[in-house]
Amino acid sequence: MSIRGYEDELRSERSYVAGLYARLDAERAEAKARHAAALRGSGGTLVDREVEVRTLAREVQRLNVAEGGLCFGRLDTPTGEVSYIGRIGMFDRANEYEPLLLDWRAPAARPFYVATGSHPEGMRRRRQFHTRGREVVEFTDEVLGRPDGRERGGRGDAALLAAVNAPRGQGMRDIVATIQAEQDAIIRLDHPGVLVIEGGPGTGKTAVALHRVAYLLYTQRERMERHGVLVVGPNPTFLDHIAHVLPSLGETNVVFATTGGLVPGLHVTAEDTPEAARSKGSVAILDVLTAAIADRQRLPQDPVLVELTDVTVRLDAEIARWARDEARASGLPHNKARAVFTDVVTWALTERAIARIGRGWLSRDDRAAWENLREDLRGELAENDVFTRVLDDLWPVLTPEILLSELFSSPGRLRAAGGDDVLLREHGDAWTVSDVPLLDELVDLLGTVDTVDAAETERKRETAYAAGVLDLLTTREDHMDDEDHLFATDLLYAEDLADRFVERDTRDLAERAIADRDWTYGHVVVDEAQELSEMDWRVLMRRCPSRSFTVVGDLAQRRSPAGTSSWEAMLEPYVPGRWMYRSLSVNYRTPSEIMTVAAALLAEFSPGTTPPESVRACGVAPWSRHVGDDDIASAIEEFVRDESGREGTSIVIGPPDVPGAVAAYETKGLEFDAVLVVEPDRILADGPRGAAELYVALTRATQRLGVLHRTPLPPVLSGLVDITSSSGSGGSEHEVAAGMRP
Repeated sequence: MSIRGYEDELRSERSYVAGLYARLDAERAEAKARHAAALRGSGGTLVDREVEVRTLAREVQRLNVAEGGLCFGRLDTPTGEVSYIGRIGMFDRANEYEPLLLDWRAPAARPFYVATGSHPEGMRRRRQFHTRGREVVEFTDEVLGRPDGRERGGRGDAALLAAVNAPRGQGMRDIVATIQAEQDAIIRLDHPGVLVIEGGPGTGKTAVALHRVAYLLYTQRERMERHGVLVVGPNPTFLDHIAHVLPSLGETNVVFATTGGLVPGLHVTAEDTPEAARSKGSVAILDVLTAAIADRQRLPQDPVLVELTDVTVRLDAEIARWARDEARASGLPHNKARAVFTDVVTWALTERAIARIGRGWLSRDDRAAWENLREDLRGELAENDVFTRVLDDLWPVLTPEILLSELFSSPGRLRAAGGDDVLLREHGDAWTVSDVPLLDELVDLLGTVDTVDAAETERKRETAYAAGVLDLLTTREDHMDDEDHLFATDLLYAEDLADRFVERDTRDLAERAIADRDWTYGHVVVDEAQELSEMDWRVLMRRCPSRSFTVVGDLAQRRSPAGTSSWEAMLEPYVPGRWMYRSLSVNYRTPSEIMTVAAALLAEFSPGTTPPESVRACGVAPWSRHVGDDDIASAIEEFVRDESGREGTSIVIGPPDVPGAVAAYETKGLEFDAVLVVEPDRILADGPRGAAELYVALTRATQRLGVLHRTPLPPVLSGLVDITSSSGSGGSEHEVAAGMRP
């Protein structure tokens, strides 16, 4: 294409995209007006109005997020048909809804991501736009169906390289304009069960998982939107990093949580030892929990005398054992089985009492008198303080928090339940992340306190009150003028009137879901899934009965002693034959210079793992610098000062006692333009877990990596350029390293 031809094409594309933005503005103004009218409206039922308001609010949100990068390319067929690809779909209402812009998730948009020179997918040309705000700055053409795949002046992967080389901001960006073929194949995969996406650092596995959610919400809107999506990440920082990706794609019915946030209202304040975390993470802990509950279902050491009006009855171990056996045999959770225990004890005691009271004058043949006396005695027992206290002692009402805190703070209780001494702690309610799945499990094992009838009782009370009001209005004619009199055609049912006083839940889906332990989701995304224990997986499987999961991880980066070393071993018990594995092999984050160093470490602690192939080089060699004990703080300050003058983000990663440093595990899933790793030997000292953490630390950088060490550098990091001798040559180590080339 000639320069003049390119400029003419550019003007044409600018005009078309400007027209799309004009239509976007018009549709957005219309949607906002309809939303405002719905908020003011009074027609229809309250529920109908709420549905309309929320639907229009989502439409406004969908149009708002399209502002950035509305259209990023086009496809041309051999017959001259043109399709523009963008963030949302737009149609020409005046022309039989002719598509003006294809949503990137639409099947017709797929060739934009997967077509190649040898497999053109029925297309002749792919055009990618480089935009600034609303204006198309330039475009790149790729001719499909011929070997070189490029027109004169084309730049091939310019859009991708521009994206991966751009300075990092404070959050993850969507990759909708630069999705690569192997990523697109996973995003659009039609699999109803569990999909495992494994990839090394920088392969975009998290972005792929989030875009897969957006795709599923597009193709399965009704099913997915009704229940929402749960995204589970390793820590709050990571969740903040990715939180705006799905909203930027127009999807808001998403709950973001850590495994420590899956029990509403619980606050994690402590951290387990590796041994305790391993013990709690194993499904063997279920036996301990079951035994701990059984231990609270006690028998009286000595008979308990219960004084009633006409007789004193004795509750002994024999009666209690019978009642306990019956309650356990019921199969009900502990708190609900208490009713069985209470009924059996009450029956036994009333039988004894009736036999004594009725001796000489009452026989079982007089069933009515016998049962009347039993009811009197039941009522008296229910109000007897001694009886209620002994019931609470023998079969107490337990909450998960009470049971677990008392178990972990009592050597005797823990020993009786068969628990390991590593679980003991001074403060039983100092909750850790590993306690969360145990508490969640106990919700089911204990069951709720039997207050099922309380809500219904209150409901009936409100209905009865409303019925009384209606009765008063329709019968007290002496208090009503003719025009105020209610006729039959005007009457509400009492329950309808009661409904008027019921508070409506105006929270959106995400707010309701995160506050409800029993909420079930349409789909669950699990990131850094290699860190999850067997018990964590039980929690998540309860949250998604349909077993629709996207699982993201890298076994080589596993830190948790209770985490998984095999996807098959972890998933097969839950979804036998319904899980699928896919891998990503290209590293878009880490430049080849840095990945060479990280790969050497990977080969040592995980020799069977193939490192991802970096898509680019940055031209800056990763460096190391030996410093003395008194110089480490100033060296860190120098790094921070130098990086503050550059565009992009930076971080210091090191042991917890290093000033200003962040632990490696806290940076999982994050990326920074520049990274300084401090004292790698101390990170490595934690064995395989430490090696995995150092691997994470080394692979966070997108441009520049430096290492500070006080002791000799570990041999596995010999690929770093030693700049100790250059540090006093008039320039900082960053300037020296920037001049080096691998």
